[in-house]
Amino acid sequence: MSDLPRKAVTRTAKLAALPLGFAGRATWGLGKRIGGKSAELVAREVQQRTADQLFKTLGELKGGAMKFGQALSVFESALPEEIAGPYRAALTKLQEAAPPMPSRTVHGVLAERLGDEWRELFLDFEDQPSAAASIGQVHRAVWHDGREVAVKVQYPGAGEALLSDLAQLSRFARLLGPLIPGMDVKPLIKELRERVAEELDYELEAEAQRAHAQEFADDPDVVIPGVVHQSDQVLVTEWIGGIPLARIIADGTEEQRDRAGQLLARFLFSGPARTGLLHADPHPGNFRLLPADPAAESGAGEDGAGSEGGEAGAWRLGVLDFGTVDRLPGGLPRTIGTSLRMTLEGDAGAVYALLREEGFVKESIDLDPDAVLDYLLPIIEPAQVEEFTFSRGWLRDQAARIADPRSPAHQLGRQLNLPPSYLLIHRVTLSTIGVLCQLGAAVRLRDELASWLPGFVTEADPEAEQEAEQEAERDEESLAESGDVVESGGAVESVSGRDGV
Repeated sequence: MSDLPRKAVTRTAKLAALPLGFAGRATWGLGKRIGGKSAELVAREVQQRTADQLFKTLGELKGGAMKFGQALSVFESALPEEIAGPYRAALTKLQEAAPPMPSRTVHGVLAERLGDEWRELFLDFEDQPSAAASIGQVHRAVWHDGREVAVKVQYPGAGEALLSDLAQLSRFARLLGPLIPGMDVKPLIKELRERVAEELDYELEAEAQRAHAQEFADDPDVVIPGVVHQSDQVLVTEWIGGIPLARIIADGTEEQRDRAGQLLARFLFSGPARTGLLHADPHPGNFRLLPADPAAESGAGEDGAGSEGGEAGAWRLGVLDFGTVDRLPGGLPRTIGTSLRMTLEGDAGAVYALLREEGFVKESIDLDPDAVLDYLLPIIEPAQVEEFTFSRGWLRDQAARIADPRSPAHQLGRQLNLPPSYLLIHRVTLSTIGVLCQLGAAVRLRDELASWLPGFVTEADPEAEQEAEQEAERDEESLAESGDVVESGGAVESVSGRDGV
């Protein structure tokens, strides 16, 4: 394959071919039906051809096109199965691999950023990439001190390609809409464009990864590889193996799925509380499932989930790629936890008042608080029970309820507003739910919310607690002075009326 296509006219032509290709295949399908093939068989063939072209185009272009494909892939759980099936395999490929850039290009970037003698920094360097993403690809290597490392090399011209692709995709947003029925892809593309500069800056990524690695250094459940070296366009981090989450989704055991889901939910909510940062790119390609015993990693296999890993609790979650983060110094907003708790309590008036105060309901809009509560309750079903099993079917039902123009939920949802400060949090939460549904994981979500989400658990008023303690002390002193109490083993017992006293 040639270097990353950079000319805007070339990339625009390739992207324009996507919607045109959709229309052409529809015409081809009509011809097949006239020729005698069943509608169902023709539809499957058309969808498969569409999926193949989608992966080929987005994968080859990398840049914003591939970034869009990765973001889209986590929402496939919301599609009806007859539509999702043909797309699932093609979109999943975007999470783990894409056509690589030539070795000469990789070597050129390394020489420019690490110096002409860059090979002396490594005891070994694999030219064949182990993974490729939207703005760079990863090579496995051995650092000069003997540590196994992952070397992420940014594609030359990645910034220009990202901006060009996303600009073109926004123009085609209406035509790309059918990829995910009921989903407005334009806000997704807009949000991706706003994050371009951060994702291209490997210094910012290194800072975010260091903060996570330091905080989770001794964590028994989450593994964050440390940063070894960073420069423009090159980021070297510790290597972690394990089983890619895409493989767990495809053929992992029930124990692996449940464990991965629990840890994914834990990381989503604990990360901001512990680091002040939200990992904002939760597609399966950025996660691994690792055995608790590092020595057992080689037995787990890096491309399959078939090996035994012992009990479910033995698995750990490896987290990669901190190029996109949301900075939340105080953790996730307390409003989220408070509104979620009040919704579960059925307090429609309080929920509505809080949503209006935070800008989710604009001042010019008047809604029925009970209708708002009815809209929210099905969405937060996973938090209503001790353990919830996420599934594609559940997510499809939610998507259909909200997307159907005839439904009250759709009408009400159109009147709600998403404040800009919540946009990335909203997308990350939806994406994580999408991955949990792909896993089909049984997750104790309430446990994680209670532990990490501010406002979800009612917090006692410190002043009220102090007043209560002082009142109790005064009561004890009063009783002691009257001679009606005696202390026994540290406990205060009433002895009035007892024999022998």
